[in-house]
Amino acid sequence: MIISIGNTMAHGATSPRPDLIEAEMLPSAVPVQLVDPAGAHTPHDTYQLPAGDGLLDAYRKLVIGRRINDQANALVRQGRMAVYPSSHGQEACQVAAAVVIDRQDWLFPTYRDTVAVITRGVDPLEVLTLLRGDWHSGYDPLEHRVATQATPLATQLLHAVGVAHAAKLKGEDTVVLALCGDGATSEGDFHEALNFAAVFHVPVVFLIQNNEYAISVPLSSQTVAPSLAHKAIGYGMPGERVDGNDLAALLSVLGVAVERAREGGGPSLVEAHTYRMQAHTNADDPSRYRSPDDVEKWIPKDPLSRMRIYLREVKLLDDDGETRIAAEAEEMAATLRDGLNTDPVVDPEDLFNYVFTEKTSQLREQADLLRGELSREQPSEDVTP
Repeated sequence: MIISIGNTMAHGATSPRPDLIEAEMLPSAVPVQLVDPAGAHTPHDTYQLPAGDGLLDAYRKLVIGRRINDQANALVRQGRMAVYPSSHGQEACQVAAAVVIDRQDWLFPTYRDTVAVITRGVDPLEVLTLLRGDWHSGYDPLEHRVATQATPLATQLLHAVGVAHAAKLKGEDTVVLALCGDGATSEGDFHEALNFAAVFHVPVVFLIQNNEYAISVPLSSQTVAPSLAHKAIGYGMPGERVDGNDLAALLSVLGVAVERAREGGGPSLVEAHTYRMQAHTNADDPSRYRSPDDVEKWIPKDPLSRMRIYLREVKLLDDDGETRIAAEAEEMAATLRDGLNTDPVVDPEDLFNYVFTEKTSQLREQADLLRGELSREQPSEDVTP
């Protein structure tokens, strides 16, 4: 069977690519794994183990990411943050996504991808501004080439494809990596983004973090496809499956997909099999829809412990190294605590300053009304003898 993707035609559409056949676009029968849960290297015919120095640095970012998750959850309980969607247990997906792209590339995260955004180099306090309940994203997307974290499902995928298409038209050396969850694959925006990306052959990599639940909806209620990665072939792009708790495999699989996009190979879809260990957010009660036994099964697959075991086995990590990494993670946690334990200076005028370039008459009227209310002295209590 021949799949039609590839050569650019008029208006940016594509013509058939007879060199790409169905078998080459099908994902692996089982998720790609390079380091098993016991920390042992499992060689793969296609994907190579990343270099040791790169693995060690990625592990350092993984430890920091876990500490960020734990600290953010504590800050929510202390009332310093409005909400936090934890990625505890799936940090390897986010670290790998941020590491495999270059400085000129773009990252499009979801609301759960705080660790990815911080790993990309954005100030952690700016990242958590949105989840604190502020009115803006907290950081400059253009400066960091990181889109604002998207709460609506799959909307960021359309924006990601738009940026990738613009980069292609301008001849830029830019790859876009767009993250989403398994629930997003049921959205119309997911279909539109993948279809456009394939037809216009743009340099974008879609990473699905399949953590098996869209809030309370299990994957079995999302699709009956053999895997989410199999959806790729319907659009005419390669799909791949990877162990989402294997940092080494993620770096290798995503690295190949990014380089393929950079070299003009077009889009691809990667499904990372992982698990949401904690609640959807602090407002969620996961015990209503899943068993504690199901969660327990994933504890031995933890991405942090398996990479730690492997690095120690190959003598890339020792006690001193672990101490240094732990200290760096604690420093990050202290930065978050100190920053978020300081009450922000709130200017009510900001409600009106950033809606339009020039305030409308209604906004000016509303601003004047609020200004008057704030400046008015409170009436003294009427004390009747």
